[in-house]
Amino acid sequence: MRIGELSRETGVAIPTIKYYVREGLLPAGRLTSPNQASYDDSHVRRLRLIRGLMDVGGLSVSVVREVLAAVDSPEESVHKVLGAAQHAITPQVVAEPEGMPEVRRKVAEMIRRRGWQVEPDHPSAEALAVALATFRGIGHGEFEEIVDDYAEACERVAAADLAWVGRNAEVDGLVESVVVGTVLGDAVLSAIRRLAHVDASARRFEEAEDGGAAPGAGAAEGGAAPGTGGR
Repeated sequence: MRIGELSRETGVAIPTIKYYVREGLLPAGRLTSPNQASYDDSHVRRLRLIRGLMDVGGLSVSVVREVLAAVDSPEESVHKVLGAAQHAITPQVVAEPEGMPEVRRKVAEMIRRRGWQVEPDHPSAEALAVALATFRGIGHGEFEEIVDDYAEACERVAAADLAWVGRNAEVDGLVESVVVGTVLGDAVLSAIRRLAHVDASARRFEEAEDGGAAPGAGAAEGGAAPGTGGR
């Protein structure tokens, strides 16, 4: 297909496609003449991956370049690819909140307590420490009391993620599955968490305000909160 067809197929403007080629995100098409190139389904798939990482994953061009470098390194182990993808998407700390040394120790203790095979200086451990130190700084340090609850839930999420990746272990999409699951999986997890918050809030607070069951009773009995329609 010509670049115009590729643009119509993916909804990505021609100048943007050319920009992605220049930036090394998208392979160049096969030259059919000095001024014409041919593209195929692999370019369609790659463009949709790029747009998904940017539009849903919220990644910048430079970070997408790093993530795609992991996708294009099938010789690496799945564990290393996952680490490369996580490193690329983990925000870099610009300024440390106060109290970071103590919070880092608490994060390291949590990692040891749960028996996780993770180095305490992992970028995601640092990101967790920054978040918890920020909670402290704004007067909500008690949030740390539920970190183990978060960790337990995330262990189940991680197991589900890697089980999904494992189903692609015999196909060429393994590495891409790891990266997509890491980046877009964060977006899915955040969206589901927000939906669960809405439901939990309705069950815990709306019923009490309306003179209904005690907070949490509706969930325990399997009933729907008023206004949720049983969803």
